Amino acid sequence: MAAIYLIRHGQASFGSADYDQLSDKGWQQAALLGQYWRSRATPCKFYCGDLLRHSQTLSSFNEGYQGSATPTIIHSGFNEFDHVDILKNYHAQWQNLAKMSDEIKQLKNPNKTFQKEFSNALNRWVSGDKDEEYKESWQQFKARCIRALQDIIAQELANKRQFKADGSKAKQSKDILVFTSGGTISVIVQHILKLNDQQALEINQQARNTSVTKLLFSENLLSVDYLNNYSHLEQAGDDWVTFR
Repeated sequence: MAAIYLIRHGQASFGSADYDQLSDKGWQQAALLGQYWRSRATPCKFYCGDLLRHSQTLSSFNEGYQGSATPTIIHSGFNEFDHVDILKNYHAQWQNLAKMSDEIKQLKNPNKTFQKEFSNALNRWVSGDKDEEYKESWQQFKARCIRALQDIIAQELANKRQFKADGSKAKQSKDILVFTSGGTISVIVQHILKLNDQQALEINQQARNTSVTKLLFSENLLSVDYLNNYSHLEQAGDDWVTFR
């Protein structure tokens, strides 16, 4: 039995013109996770989406972990959905996200307002009624994320069969860490647990920054062991627990 740990990136800049950048807190959250991992089994392999916030989270994790060099594979299949495209198609006046961000900041409750509008934009995208307007439809996004997971599993099972055939005692990957995003994690969990789209969105809404979701797999099994674990942040204090 092997484990895949899906790690959501640290706090980024939700609602700003450039979301793909960790905040100072996001960097520290990832370092806290790395420190926490010192007492856990040594990771055999890292996978990482190719967004900046993914690589920054991995980098800061390694600073906190201070372990030996671990093989790292960049896999764009673990990238998040394009929230910029989703917002632009939802509101014609939001073609300029910097301007949108400035407008929302002038409101009485900017964070609450943006969360509501972003939720509406997501629901429009997920409905499938306007698929032709988006660079990547909801169904295409789900299929991409699931293929990325299947890529890992297929590769690791093939390695296992090769080791067995060769009689090799080479170390096999038992604990694989994937640095990715909340949307990606939610649709992978949806796939495994056979949830509906609304339940997937609810999982995404509850995902904490640098939270860990553990999957178990073998030749005949793929299951969710636990979801959205952020005990490393709780140990540091409630102020470290963030959603966006």
